[in-house]
Amino acid sequence: MSGAVLITGGAGFIGSHIAEAYQAAGWSVTCLDDLSRGKKEQVPKAARFVEADVRSKDAFQAIADGKFDVVVHQAAQIDVRISVDQPALDASINLVGFANVLSAVSAGKVRRAVFASSGGVVYGDPDVLPTPEPTANLPISPYGVSKLAGEHYLRVLGTLHGFEGVALRYSNVYGPRQDPKSEAGVVSIFVSRLLANQPLTVFGDGKQTRDYVFVKDVARANLLAGTVNVSRGDRLDVPAFNIGTGRETSVNDLAHHVGRAIDRTPVIEYAPPRAGELFRSCLDVSKAARDLKWTPQVSFDDGMKQLAAWFEGTQL
Repeated sequence: MSGAVLITGGAGFIGSHIAEAYQAAGWSVTCLDDLSRGKKEQVPKAARFVEADVRSKDAFQAIADGKFDVVVHQAAQIDVRISVDQPALDASINLVGFANVLSAVSAGKVRRAVFASSGGVVYGDPDVLPTPEPTANLPISPYGVSKLAGEHYLRVLGTLHGFEGVALRYSNVYGPRQDPKSEAGVVSIFVSRLLANQPLTVFGDGKQTRDYVFVKDVARANLLAGTVNVSRGDRLDVPAFNIGTGRETSVNDLAHHVGRAIDRTPVIEYAPPRAGELFRSCLDVSKAARDLKWTPQVSFDDGMKQLAAWFEGTQL
């Protein structure tokens, strides 16, 4: 199956990989990005590019007039700390912006909207690990609230206006093009600091865990989410899919994984824990395997080597 797809945040870390996946599958690709974090040179050469904020009339018109089959929404405010310090800003981008995109999806009679949600935050600190989709949603940060509310907007507006909605609840995504200056990309931060022979800062005791999934695996999940048959159901979790690996890695272990991948011994400096951050996170991905026919294919060590090679290449 192929058609026309628009990807918001398509010049960004994850969005640009999604654009490449759709393009490789024969789709006509349009990337929409305000370039506040994305880079135009990351957009695939054959893709059309629209510079616009997702909250703007320009973004609305680009989607409504574009005759797209699928819209993949990746644009977001992604920093938990910013959401804690500036919740109105977080809501403006992640809720007002997404509502604008979905209104345009409706106006443009787009068949399906795929939403980048977050399995790392919508569940809060769950009792069950790996965490399945029906788990209670108890986010502990405004960022988590905005992602959960985004899923509700997707469900309600899709029901009201007749488009299909799929939410992908990512675990911690890493890989080439990840911004080492972003607080949301600890893997990228660690790699860049070790390559520069700098110490690694660990917040808290380093025993907190995350589920790290490679960006190209995430891109493939987005391609499948735009094409496979999915049911709407009467619960929020029915058209939602965890995208992770089902494996926990502590921040302390992550530091040593990165060190082995690039043959450096990490020096770790500990700092106080940060507000709004989870202690443990790990996703059950059996539903994605069953319904999307998706499983992660890139091992953590192989993905780490690809990320390190990309960093070293950008510094040549």
